[in-house]
Amino acid sequence: QVQLVESGGGLVQAGGSLRLSCAASGRTFSRYAMGWFRQAPGKEREFVARISWSGSSTYYEDSVKGRFTISRDNAKNTVDLQMNSLKPEDTAVYYCAARLLPIPGPIPSGLVDYWGQGTQVTVSS
Repeated sequence: QVQLVESGGGLVQAGGSLRLSCAASGRTFSRYAMGWFRQAPGKEREFVARISWSGSSTYYEDSVKGRFTISRDNAKNTVDLQMNSLKPEDTAVYYCAARLLPIPGPIPSGLVDYWGQGTQVTVSS
């Protein structure tokens, strides 16, 4: 069992930066691939980024490549999402996700094992 708690959301102007953090409980955190998803009002939840259990492999959705960076610290049971050059279209609730079995490329939302409760990110124009 893994419990995930996100933090770091808020309101920022376009072009600004935010850093989201996800704290995980459980001794098996380092075995899980971790990801970030987001859901804007009226839209489906979409994949943003994922990182392998070791941190050696990352994958990003095209619209965030070069702007967002996912990282993890297995000693602290945390996974972060550094978001730079934010745009109004990045506005959404951001969710931390965990998946035990490795998967290349993006993690389909239907294959996520555990979800966090979400944190709101609002980018004003």
